[in-house]
Amino acid sequence: MKWTRLVVLSILILLLLSTIVFSNSTGDVYVVPIQGEINKATYNYLNSTLKEIKKGSPQAIIFEIDTYGGLIDQAERIKNLIIDLDVPTISYVNNKAESAGVLITLSSEKVVMANSSTIGSAETIPNTEKVLSMWRSFLRDVAQLRGRDPEIVEAMADTDVYIAGISERGKLLNLTSSEALELGICDLVSNDYDEMLKFFNIPQANMIKLEEGMELKLAKILASPYMSTLLLTIGFVGMVIELFTPGFGIGGTISIIAFGLFFGGNIIAGNSQWTSLAIFVTGLILLIVEAIVPGFGLPGISGIILVIAGTILAMGTITSALVSLSIAIILTAIITILLIKLGHKSPHLEKIVLTTHQKDEEGYLSASTKEEYLGKEGMTVSELRPSGIIEIDGKRLDALSEGSFIPKETPIKIVRVEGSKIFVRRF
Repeated sequence: MKWTRLVVLSILILLLLSTIVFSNSTGDVYVVPIQGEINKATYNYLNSTLKEIKKGSPQAIIFEIDTYGGLIDQAERIKNLIIDLDVPTISYVNNKAESAGVLITLSSEKVVMANSSTIGSAETIPNTEKVLSMWRSFLRDVAQLRGRDPEIVEAMADTDVYIAGISERGKLLNLTSSEALELGICDLVSNDYDEMLKFFNIPQANMIKLEEGMELKLAKILASPYMSTLLLTIGFVGMVIELFTPGFGIGGTISIIAFGLFFGGNIIAGNSQWTSLAIFVTGLILLIVEAIVPGFGLPGISGIILVIAGTILAMGTITSALVSLSIAIILTAIITILLIKLGHKSPHLEKIVLTTHQKDEEGYLSASTKEEYLGKEGMTVSELRPSGIIEIDGKRLDALSEGSFIPKETPIKIVRVEGSKIFVRRF
């Protein structure tokens, strides 16, 4: 019995130790891409992805970075996500980390740069003193936290920061991989994941490379300020074309598609909710009501306000929304003027501008003509001063004297006819 108890106890101890060893030795290494423009869609993707990754007790997380930058407020939120992780983190710059990408890169505990990659050029747009001061504090804080030189990092964002032998006066600092390694901004220059793990003493493990979904890629493209401006312009131009043409046609179709992509992209990206679309659609309905009802009143004014409000609420920030909306309105006005002018010359635009001529020889007459009376003689029934009544072949007609006054019961001759007007002269 003693031996049996001893064997059972030994087995339990071994199982416990193997469980501990297994739990310590297992755990995947995740490679998470951070690519393209940094915006709210990027943050939402990373936020949800990291939550799922943490459930599996990862051994390490590698953020593969290739970006020209983006919104600094979203970069700051992503920085906080990375700093709050309780697992080893590595930023791997496989091509470039510019602007907001600098903050994200330095947020990880370790930084690796691929051969021929670059980091820097982190100037803000707009480059106001207030925004730049805030941005420099973000960069300085994360640099100090991760043991990087804060002055070098600030030189990437501010042309006023000059470091002898490193940066140039009046220019932003941008470092190659070898320069970053020499200055301590990165810890390793490598293109190999296994080499990275070995260098940082992270045990070899199963590596899981994540990919950005098509939905995220599409949302990031559609929600970018440039694409939003383009979609708004196309939507407004399509609306104008639809107003100029009878029925529902290509203008309305283009407008619906453009506005659908604009709101859909921003909703998927997390910049707005369905409320903005509801406000916008309500505004359009009011504008349609205004177009049906004569005059211009409350529905029209309310419709314009709601359309503008819905558009602004759909975008990430009020500043970018106002800029995009202003540019779209200006471009729409210019395109509308061009369409009106070119509509007279192009057969493809003739539906936008009325170019049809209704000529007399084709049977279109604004009023009945009196051409058959030209050259006939008659008598004045009343005085012509210069207008009056004459009688031709027993039929009374309105006429105008060509020249001086003509008394009553004076012989006349019709000398000219212009449409329904008859001009007479004494005979």
